[in-house]
This record gives sequence, structure tokens and C-alpha cells, in this order.
Amino acid sequence: MKLSKKEEELMEYLWSIEKGFMKDILDCYPDPKPATTTVATLLKRMTDKGFVSYTTYGNSRQYHPLKAKAEYFSTHVNGLIKNFFNNSASQFASFFTRETNLSESELEDLKKIIDQEIQKKKK
Repeated sequence: MKLSKKEEELMEYLWSIEKGFMKDILDCYPDPKPATTTVATLLKRMTDKGFVSYTTYGNSRQYHPLKAKAEYFSTHVNGLIKNFFNNSASQFASFFTRETNLSESELEDLKKIIDQEIQKKKK
């Protein structure tokens, strides 16, 4: 299940505050803030999709994400690799390193990260 752009924006705010009531969530938005009903609708859709849940306190709901940001991002990257790069991480890495104008320093940093992951897999 995928989130819309507006849902992803709201999810970013929820990840940043970890949990919050409607007022807390609205406070995250820059001016002009969306209507409370708009955010409530987004939260309902995200709850239905299994990304958000809430705890009820009287007439109020405290919302919290059900999926961690890293988990959500990982799912998207894996889907990207599967759908656009024939499920080949090598094709993805080749495209990423050639098409993103990375500096030599950034490429060296990536190489170090990859080397560290290789060492972890060997253990």
C-alpha cells in the first residue's frame, strides 16, 4: 500500500513528533495550515491503510505511526529496484552513481558503506 504525497507529508510530521493529538499535528504544518477536516480525512485514510493508529482519550485521539520511516523508505526503494531495474541492485547502483552527479568524496563514502556491509555479511 502506498501513501499519496499529502499523506507522506503528514507521515513525515508524525515521524518527527512520534505521537500527537490533532493540535500537535496541525502545529507541524507551515502557514497556511490545512483545515482540521482535511488532516482528519488524511489520518482516516492512513489508518485504513495501516500506516497510522491512535489511542482514544475521552473525545480526543492521539495518533502515532505504525510503520517506521526506515521501513517505509526501504519498501519504496525495494519497489523501485524491482519495478525499474529488473530487481537488480547492481543496475540501480550503476544508475544512481552515474546519474546523480555525486562528487568523488561522496562516491568514496558510498564505497566505505558498501565495504562495511560486505564485512558484516562475512561474519
